[in-house]
This record gives sequence, structure tokens and C-alpha cells, in this order.
Amino acid sequence: MPMILGYWDIRGLAHGIRLLLEYTDSSYEEKRYIMGDAPDYDQSQWLNEKFKLGLDFPNLPYLIDGPHKITQSNAILRYIARKHNMCGETEDEKIRVDILENQLMDTRMVLARLCYNPDFEKLKPEYLEQLPGMIKLYSEFLGMQPWFAGDKGLQKISAYMKTSRFLPTPLFTKMATWGNK
Repeated sequence: MPMILGYWDIRGLAHGIRLLLEYTDSSYEEKRYIMGDAPDYDQSQWLNEKFKLGLDFPNLPYLIDGPHKITQSNAILRYIARKHNMCGETEDEKIRVDILENQLMDTRMVLARLCYNPDFEKLKPEYLEQLPGMIKLYSEFLGMQPWFAGDKGLQKISAYMKTSRFLPTPLFTKMATWGNK
């Protein structure tokens, strides 16, 4: 039985989950909730279902895998990774995965705050000025290794990005003005 991934009809927080599901050749279906365009967002599709799914903390994204009902993007990513033995094999790899996960969250939050800020255009140059320093930290963490942890390649993700299942909508396009509603 395929897993069910529920999220808005954008890339957003579910995009990394989709990439990991594709990478692991997991059987899954998507439940995409349509919100519509700004400024007249309509969340009724999600709100009509939200408390009927049996989720402990009803939220998007969610993943249902048989009896397992998971919300929170990082919890979903960790579940899939554990299921496929991708959380590191040695203690050093596990530590690197944990560090990288949290550093990526920090980086994502900086970008999200920028994208949702009404002063986006004014703040964008400062973000772009700091970006090389952030990327340098990742580069130094990677060092001479081909991958951040282990030797798992990215060929399957690249192939997925060339299919029709890959959402062409940019990460935050439809929701960028959410706070200005």
C-alpha cells in the first residue's frame, strides 16, 4: 500500500520529503490541497479534512504509512531515512547527519523569513551578501568527502526532477504574500 503525503500544491516544506521518497524508490501518492492565489487564499480543502485524519498534531505536511501517521517535515524525513538506513551507519556519520539537519533548518529559516517579509526587496541584498559565508560553512563541513555522510548518491533525485511529478512551482511563489493577507 503506498504512503500518502499531504501538503499544499506547492513545493514548500514537502519538497525535501518528495525528493527523499523518490530517492528511496518509496511507493507514495500525494494529496495536494489547493489554496488558490493571493489575496483570496482558500484553506477550506485542508480545514475540512484536518481533524479527520487521526493525526496527533494535525498539520501539513503529513505522511501516512499504514498505521504510522506523522506530521512535521523533519520527523517525516527522519522516518523515511530510518526506514531506508540513511541516518548514518557509524556514530561519526550519525553525528554529521544530526548536525547537518539542524544547520539546514537554520539556513531554511533565514530564507523563509526573508521570503515572507514584506520588505523582501530591501532585505534581499543583505541576504545575498551573507549567502557565500553560509555556503562556505557547508563546503568546509563537507571537506574532501564526496557526500556529507556515507556514500549515497543523488542520481535518483536528478532523474525525478526531470519527470512530470516534479512540481514546477517555485518554493514559495503562491505563499510569498501570505502575511500580507
